[in-house]
Amino acid sequence: MNGIYGWFGTLPEPEAAEHVLDGMLAATALVNPVPPSDRLASTFRSADLCAGVIGRAGSALISRDGDIVVVLSEMTPIGDAAAVAAAYRRDGESVLDALQGRFALALLDRRRGHFMLAIDRAGARPLFVHQSGGNVFFASRLEMLRSVPGFDARVDDQAVFDYLYFHMIPSPRAVYRGVSKLLPAQLRVWRKGEASARFYWHMPYQENNPAGFDDLRRQFRNLLPEVVDAAGASGGRVGCFLSGGTDSSSVSGTWRQLRGEPIATYSMGFDEAGFDEMEYARIAARHFQTAPREYYVTAADVVESIPRIAAYCDEPFGNASIVPAYLCARFAKDDGIDTLLAGDGGDEIFGGNERYANQWLFELYGQTPAPVRALLEPTVRLPGLGGIPPVRKARSYIDQAKVPLPDRFETYNFLHRTALEQIFEPDFLARVDSAAPLQNLREVFARTASGSAINRMMHLDLKITLADNDLRKVNQACGLAGIDVRYPLLDDRMLDFAASVPPNMQLKRTQLRWFFKRALADFLPPEIIGKRKQGFGLPVGLWMVDYAPLRELTHESIAALKRRDIVRPDYIDWVERKHAGEHASYYGVMLWVLVMLEQWMQTHVA
Repeated sequence: MNGIYGWFGTLPEPEAAEHVLDGMLAATALVNPVPPSDRLASTFRSADLCAGVIGRAGSALISRDGDIVVVLSEMTPIGDAAAVAAAYRRDGESVLDALQGRFALALLDRRRGHFMLAIDRAGARPLFVHQSGGNVFFASRLEMLRSVPGFDARVDDQAVFDYLYFHMIPSPRAVYRGVSKLLPAQLRVWRKGEASARFYWHMPYQENNPAGFDDLRRQFRNLLPEVVDAAGASGGRVGCFLSGGTDSSSVSGTWRQLRGEPIATYSMGFDEAGFDEMEYARIAARHFQTAPREYYVTAADVVESIPRIAAYCDEPFGNASIVPAYLCARFAKDDGIDTLLAGDGGDEIFGGNERYANQWLFELYGQTPAPVRALLEPTVRLPGLGGIPPVRKARSYIDQAKVPLPDRFETYNFLHRTALEQIFEPDFLARVDSAAPLQNLREVFARTASGSAINRMMHLDLKITLADNDLRKVNQACGLAGIDVRYPLLDDRMLDFAASVPPNMQLKRTQLRWFFKRALADFLPPEIIGKRKQGFGLPVGLWMVDYAPLRELTHESIAALKRRDIVRPDYIDWVERKHAGEHASYYGVMLWVLVMLEQWMQTHVA
């Protein structure tokens, strides 16, 4: 993974500064399993800034232009670090408007006494920040900050609570105390010791775009090959993730057409009914005449991968599909592939997540005339009617519909299904704010200027589902495998275009991705147009029951977690019993989340 690291502030004597920088440099060897010649691009040392670049070679990513110093994770549309420095001298902070694509940036302006950190609009490049003693430490990999003398490596209880709520830790919080993560499209500035933050870009939703379907379709079909070509350019030998969904099929098919010859596509299968989508991947491969590569994931693969993934991840990460993503990336790496193109982002910008359709149905209730609701609500609660299935369903529908968005998204969250006092140890629960996760969701949901519930849901998912979850999953899976990954559908041009599609074209009642699917109806196979989203889902809950080594690893991990005074042992026992007795897939999700928390802590917590 391309990244940056460094230290800005009032540096002590040169020897101490060198010690800190050398420690961060050495940490790159721990968190980036790539050949030594590729670990470090270069380092820059000045009176008040120590910094470096990881993952690429060449001094073009660091520049000093008089009093302006730029450290950049990768080339941008306006050029290298020197070009960014020149553009900043001319345009100031508005230079970020031109920094399209993925990037992490550190910029020092000595003339004004400004220091800046920023990341790209989609959050494809992470950046962790730690402030101590008047200094600002930053790194694309969290492990590098642990090398800072005096770093407080104690885990933040609130971050652990957030992890168990979301199965990852949403930005801006980070797992360690005193560390934070930049949010997508965020700029942080330190001016003479005073810190501030703002968003330099917002998704430019156009609810009332007058353009018709034919015009928008033409724009989209012209843009798709442009963004795929840009993602695949200069990437060495390029292959594609291919799950058989609309996004990975669109990217793979477009890359195949651009290349004019079969391209390598990588698909993961599972020998479990209801989880395997290999047939759809095969349909896409045949349709586009790719050179398909297939791998069937086994429970033994999971046992082998868990410790590696937990050790590599910056923070506890509970999305089980990181296992097949890692195995897929490793498979491609072994084939000599340098870069994989991924379809991530399509659901969040073109209305593809399943819950959008469900929420549309719930939103209808709010449009029902008040007198009708006033009559209906007490009727479904009349004594004796609760046992009638239609009445019971109506009551459940009304109860959920009355919960406002985005809180309604979390109705089925494990932490809302059981009283928190029954889940967490009392002392741990007293140290956290149990309302913080929902407050995070509400802030992101309300941040966009759009009044459309569809746009607001997509905006929330751009941050929570995509930047905090899916991109982190694929980035870390590919980083562990030692391979680059790029996201054509998250090209800034595609983001701007998707925001111009009116919400009533994104979603037609309960028809997900209405515009996207019809715009590609003559390009994608009809079977893929009509399929439901699944992706690289992992049957881990079933394998925890059926495969003894995974069952033993699970039991050993949660036994160790019981001793950490976070989750009540009786709650863990209850989850285990429910998992063993019924609904292995459902309760296996929480078991996996607990296992990955313990596995991460065994590697990262003293």
